[in-house]
Amino acid sequence: QVRLVESGGGLVQAGGSLRLSCRASGSIERLNSMGWYRRTPGNQRELVASISAGGTATYGDSVKGRFTISRGNVKNTLYLEMSSAKPEDSAVYYCNFRSYRDNSWGQGTQVTVSS
Repeated sequence: QVRLVESGGGLVQAGGSLRLSCRASGSIERLNSMGWYRRTPGNQRELVASISAGGTATYGDSVKGRFTISRGNVKNTLYLEMSSAKPEDSAVYYCNFRSYRDNSWGQGTQVTVSS
């Protein structure tokens, strides 16, 4: 089982930047995809960004051009660079790890963007 720990959430002003981090540990399949999801105030979970084993990034429409997902040089780390933050980006952000045998989620980290 894969364990995920997120960090980096907090309060940021509109237009500002924030970086989220996720560290995976445990029995990690080398071929995996990782991503960030968020739960909206309406309690819907939506894709923020994901990155495949080959490094292909996919973004939700609402964050394209503002957020950047990347894998760290440290093994099994994932980042989300948030820029030009908007109040509607406020949510709990969850890290996700997927392989042929795993679909794991972190506990989430709160991001609040003040107007």
